[in-house]
Amino acid sequence: MKIAFSTCPNDTFVFYAWVHGLIPGAPKLDVTYADINITNSLVAGSDGPEIAKISYAALPWALSRYALLPCGGALGRGCGPLVLVSTRAGSIKDPAMLAGRRVAVPSERSTAYLLFRLWAAQHVPGGVGEIVVLPFHEIMPSVRDGFVDAGLVIHEARFTYPSYGLNLLVDLGSWWEAETNLPIPLGAIVARRELDLAAIAGWIRSSVKYAWAHPEESRRYVLHHAQEMSPEVAQAHINLYVNEFTENIGETGYRAVATLLSRASQEGLVPEVDLAALPYK
Repeated sequence: MKIAFSTCPNDTFVFYAWVHGLIPGAPKLDVTYADINITNSLVAGSDGPEIAKISYAALPWALSRYALLPCGGALGRGCGPLVLVSTRAGSIKDPAMLAGRRVAVPSERSTAYLLFRLWAAQHVPGGVGEIVVLPFHEIMPSVRDGFVDAGLVIHEARFTYPSYGLNLLVDLGSWWEAETNLPIPLGAIVARRELDLAAIAGWIRSSVKYAWAHPEESRRYVLHHAQEMSPEVAQAHINLYVNEFTENIGETGYRAVATLLSRASQEGLVPEVDLAALPYK
């Protein structure tokens, strides 16, 4: 069975047991490790993988072929994307100063960018200037070196951005939680609709539980794919993004997803979605 997910510690931690044949009855996985920008595009085609980790922002374009699974993904509190700026003299000090500026983002269909657009509509008069899509690991150096005026970052950047000489302009997760009192929906696990979705969800949930029960067992695999991340940062990443919503999205998680996509469609940022059809059948 073909699957695509990122090399981020939360994804490799979640899928470790299944990838290594430790889930009884689960088929062998053929894994494509790819940045979220790539996995978002993979599910847009007719020959995409059976299972994929994508941005919730990309879900509206995938739902005709893929179903949202209730586990394995990334939702949570205190884990949202950050807008970072340089500490150099004359740098941006408040959101209004982003007007007409050059901003780097990890994907045009990322949840981070969708949240940024919703936030900017309220806080950046006239809107930002050029949007530059860069691989995640290039964004902070590009802000530091002045290639862009600000950068939208996710995941472990929350723990490492001060080392690049950067300042936090806004935590979009905190903004979202204050606006909605809901967790932030970041990454979704989807599977092709013609498959046995209940079985796949069960194998993923078993893989999550195995990872929690044997936290040291996956460490070498996680760090191998973690792009030279320190063990401490990798563990902090896992602690933040692998939580109760990873095991089961639940009513609160589905409400967060519905709220995000509803607001985005009202702003014309994503196609309208049948929200009642989000929980898989």
